[in-house]
Amino acid sequence: MVKPFKDLCFLCEELSKLSKRTSMANLVSNFIKDLDIEELEIASRMIIGEIFPPWSQLEFDISGATIWKIMKELTGITDEEFIDFFNETGDLGSCVKEIFEFKGKVQTKLYQFKPLSITDVNEHLKELASIIGEGSRKRKEKLLKALLERASPIEAKYIVKFIIGERRHGFGEGLMIESISKAFNVPSEIIRRANMFLCDVGKLAALTKKYGSQYLRTINVTLFHPVKPMLADDAENVLDALKTLGGRAAFEIKPDGARVQIHKKGEKVKIFSRRLTDVTNSLPDIVEMVNRKVKLKEFIIEGEVIVIDENRKPLPYQYVMRRFTRVKDTDKMMEHYPAKLYVFDILYADGRSLINKSYENRRRFLENKIEESIVMPRIVTSDPNKAEIFFKYSINSGHEGLVAKRLTSTYTPGIRGKHWLKIKENPKTLDLVIVAAEYGYGYRFKWLSDYHLAARDEETGEYLVVGKTFTGLTDKEIIDLTSKLERLAIAKRGRTIIVQPKIVLEIAFSEIQKSPNYRSGYALRFARIKRIRSDKTPEEADTIQKIIRLYEDQFKRKGKIL
Repeated sequence: MVKPFKDLCFLCEELSKLSKRTSMANLVSNFIKDLDIEELEIASRMIIGEIFPPWSQLEFDISGATIWKIMKELTGITDEEFIDFFNETGDLGSCVKEIFEFKGKVQTKLYQFKPLSITDVNEHLKELASIIGEGSRKRKEKLLKALLERASPIEAKYIVKFIIGERRHGFGEGLMIESISKAFNVPSEIIRRANMFLCDVGKLAALTKKYGSQYLRTINVTLFHPVKPMLADDAENVLDALKTLGGRAAFEIKPDGARVQIHKKGEKVKIFSRRLTDVTNSLPDIVEMVNRKVKLKEFIIEGEVIVIDENRKPLPYQYVMRRFTRVKDTDKMMEHYPAKLYVFDILYADGRSLINKSYENRRRFLENKIEESIVMPRIVTSDPNKAEIFFKYSINSGHEGLVAKRLTSTYTPGIRGKHWLKIKENPKTLDLVIVAAEYGYGYRFKWLSDYHLAARDEETGEYLVVGKTFTGLTDKEIIDLTSKLERLAIAKRGRTIIVQPKIVLEIAFSEIQKSPNYRSGYALRFARIKRIRSDKTPEEADTIQKIIRLYEDQFKRKGKIL
């Protein structure tokens, strides 16, 4: 039996009213267990607010202004009324629902629309994202208008949420794994492990229902299917890192570059970014480099790409991003911004997965198979003085700092734990998302130059503001960012626009303070933009929970006012 899309929308409404994880997981498991395989794959993504797998190249590229325009055509609402509804609801999806309920649709048909199914909506959204080229904006508008015309108010709410990327019911990937476990009676550890390699809860749910735990146990790293990178936590300094890692650790250079995962079999080479997107065509020099310098027929390696000057010194991060975002004139880009690769890990080699081997074993294997000139420099020590000297060497060489690694650690895709630790030079930084921006003053009056910065709440999925900043970017970067933010605009309040939470900035700050001015309860002092993190998704931004931990950690070094 075909599942109505409206049922999934009502499920998400119920989830937004719950706070207990167990209750949420039970509700979703009961919903998904009777779906057929195709619906199950689609619904499992939709419930966590996604339509495409993480590595998909498809994007909607539809602004809040476009949705605003369509809503005016469908309902006759004025600009002032739209802003009132948005201010009252706080998000675009809820705003659309309220407008449809209050205003109705101006254009009515003489016939009854067939109710939307889960698969109907998925096909429409895939088609919407697939439209590219000349005239694509008008074609997208026409298709989206037709879909919203068919939708009930609650269906319209979630269609808009999928397109804009709003997630507010607090149900994420971790809870979906628990729900799949309950629905199909498979231990959550097995499902969680399989998801490390699949990186797609939709495919995960479908395979779990179809094949069960025995098959899931066989899933491992696969050539040309990118896996989420293992993540590093933060350490205050090298001494802190040594204490955490048991007194002895490897310390690797941490370049100011972009992380890559490189897959090869025969003549075929694919390079994936940390966002799991295919960037091979932007980096032909890196392809040529691995073909020459890696002595394996097939492999998956991880590394960092930097851009160097004529003296082979690292250039700032924004030059690396210029290489990653260009697929035309690559010869000219290679000439102006030559890339260098540092390899620091190997996950697969000549038919054998290595992720369950210890870091030290993987490193030894890597050193035997990869030319030394592209292997990440490191030392292994228990002496904090030697580690500190190496840290200063890294900084003076133009790099960010060090990554300390536990020698016995296995590779755990997508997991942030106390096995890898980043050590950077002060000030500390956070990756935060722009949720609003203000037009500046003086010569910046036409540019969006003041940015409202938000951290993600890992429990609800909301982005909570923790400060504002207007310093750190060049005029050219501000102009480019203005163009991007205006396309992401949802609503305007005076000289401030509310935007879809898509753009991540790395923010340096002096300390974290309690603040009654923000709903998060916290504010960054002396926030300054260090760089635009084009390689990071909003879901990878730092969380409000991390900010709370950092705030509390400050008082291990300072006095605390009671």
